[in-house]
Amino acid sequence: MIGSILKHKGGQVISVAPHDSVASITRTLAQHRIGAVLVVERDGTVSGIVSERDIVRAMAGGGEATFRMSAGQLMTRVLHTVTPDSTVQEGLQLMTDRRIRHLPVLEAGGKLVGMISIGDLVKARIAEAEHEAEELKHYVATAG
Repeated sequence: MIGSILKHKGGQVISVAPHDSVASITRTLAQHRIGAVLVVERDGTVSGIVSERDIVRAMAGGGEATFRMSAGQLMTRVLHTVTPDSTVQEGLQLMTDRRIRHLPVLEAGGKLVGMISIGDLVKARIAEAEHEAEELKHYVATAG
C-alpha cells in the first residue's frame, strides 16, 4: 500500500506558491534533489504540479523567458493522485498510463498527506518481490 511507503519515507512535501518564479523553482528542485514540486495555494489547496519535464518543455518553446514565468503559469493543472490505500501496482499503472513520475497522495477528504515518485514505487515493488522469493524458498525448504 502507498500508505506504508509514506510511513517509511515520511509525508513531507516540498511545495511552491503559484507566484514563485521558475528560476526559484529550479533552485528548490536542485536544493532538495527532487524532480517535481506541488503548487500550493495559501489555504493549502493543491492547484498543480511543476516537474523538470515541464520546465524543459517550456524552455524548448520560450527559451530564457521561461525563467520569468510563475509556477501558476507553467504548472500542470490536471493532477493524477492516489490515496494511502492505493496499491503499489495501482500507482505504477497510473504512472505508466499517464507517463508521469510523481503522484500526490491525498486522503479521502482531499487532504494532502505526501507525494511519491516512480523510484519510491519501484523500490517498494522490488522489496515485495524479494519478500515473495524468500517465502517461496522457505516453503520449498520446509515442504516435504
